[in-house]
Amino acid sequence: MRILDRYLLSRFLYNFFSSFAILMLIFVFQTIWLFIDDLAGRGLDVMIILKFLFYIMPNLMEKVLPLTVLLASILTFGSIAENYEFAAMKASGISLQRSMRPLIIFVCILGVVVFYFANSVIPASEQKIYNLRKNIGQVKPSTAIVEGAFSDLEGTNMNMKVDRKYGDNDRFLENVIIHRKSDNSINNTVIKAKTGELVSSEGSDILKLVLRDGHYYEDITKKKSTENRKYPFAKSSFEIYTINQDISKLDVNLEEDRSVTTDKMKNVMRLIKDADSIKKNNLIIVETFSKSIYNRAGAFAILSKKDSLDNANFKPLSKDALLLQKAMFDTLNIVSLYPEYQKSQILNAAKNTTTNILASIRSKKDELDKRYKIYNMHIVSLHKKFALGLSCIVLFFVGAPLGAIIRKGGLGVPMVVAILLFLTYYFIGVFSENYAKDGNMSPIIGAWTSTLIMLPLGVFLTKRATEDKGLISFGVVIDLFKNGFKKLMPSRK
Repeated sequence: MRILDRYLLSRFLYNFFSSFAILMLIFVFQTIWLFIDDLAGRGLDVMIILKFLFYIMPNLMEKVLPLTVLLASILTFGSIAENYEFAAMKASGISLQRSMRPLIIFVCILGVVVFYFANSVIPASEQKIYNLRKNIGQVKPSTAIVEGAFSDLEGTNMNMKVDRKYGDNDRFLENVIIHRKSDNSINNTVIKAKTGELVSSEGSDILKLVLRDGHYYEDITKKKSTENRKYPFAKSSFEIYTINQDISKLDVNLEEDRSVTTDKMKNVMRLIKDADSIKKNNLIIVETFSKSIYNRAGAFAILSKKDSLDNANFKPLSKDALLLQKAMFDTLNIVSLYPEYQKSQILNAAKNTTTNILASIRSKKDELDKRYKIYNMHIVSLHKKFALGLSCIVLFFVGAPLGAIIRKGGLGVPMVVAILLFLTYYFIGVFSENYAKDGNMSPIIGAWTSTLIMLPLGVFLTKRATEDKGLISFGVVIDLFKNGFKKLMPSRK
């Protein structure tokens, strides 16, 4: 490796790793701020919080790595151009493309590494986050209970208030009040106890709540309103009362609920296989439903051979006879053939059948929209893994020539330019992915939109930097206006 290549590579790597560390720290603090309500005041151990942040870091790589490449390339080439090192290179016959060669090789290798990271590490981290959330709910169920306020226990029919939690894993409770809801979501049961204890074992989905020295109150609803006056409620006291509750859904809501089969937890091979299966299942469901609607409508029913008129011999009718026959068999005229008391019955039956079919179609449409959204999410996740690796290469070709053009080093102007470009890239990607998941555009295009938009910008900037031109040539713009005015204004002799 030549001295120049080694020098440029060392400068770029220094900016790359320093920018990566700073940006990762910023995004980690942003994550803490977003989940501060879930992490603070829950009695979580420091190790659990650190594990959560460690497992969430691979997901942040999707944002940090492209921004790091963009910022590092702008910093490196902006500092070199500012110190007139590019001028010395060009005087020695070294072009911009030649100076970028070692960094291009590095960025291409980085793109392959990023693809492997997106294909293997990020799905594993998603799985770890899911397991961590589930274990928090099973091993430490008291995290879902807040002191001094009623807490709805997700996945159960209860909400609970305690004055104080103490002991190992906050398992002991003081002054417990429980409201239990009925099937129609009415608080018809109140349980109060002086003390309580949460008992659960790792790997179990059952939480045992042992209450001591308390009272039990329940509203009893009778079928007849007159009986409610005789027995309006049941009341009792207890020394020990045990409640067994399913806590499979009782976890800390650190992130929205995810299934273990979500698209973000799958690699490329699994995504291809599952997307193909989902597509086939959707087509089968659509075909089956269309046949069901066809049969329910009763139109164009296939007649049996004995009812078929294909083999019947008819004499050809005249034109007037055909028009008369057509008028006779008009729908309303057919209804008029029936007695008056049957007309309304026929029309009401047809109306009810049509209404039921339309209701079924609307209901099935919502189900199919969800199924096709899942399919689109699989396709988007599949192509995003490839687009993420290519985006690092494209953003390098945006940042390197841009740094050579603006000729500014440090963290001032380069940081502002890099953030503006990255926000443009990021928000275009977010909007296009959301449109693609909803079926408003192709999921393949939605996954590649932001990268494809940045690609011509990289080509344009590289061409401008190679020709040693500025970002915008105001002289060219002024000349365009001058030529336009000359054509509009009449020439004076």
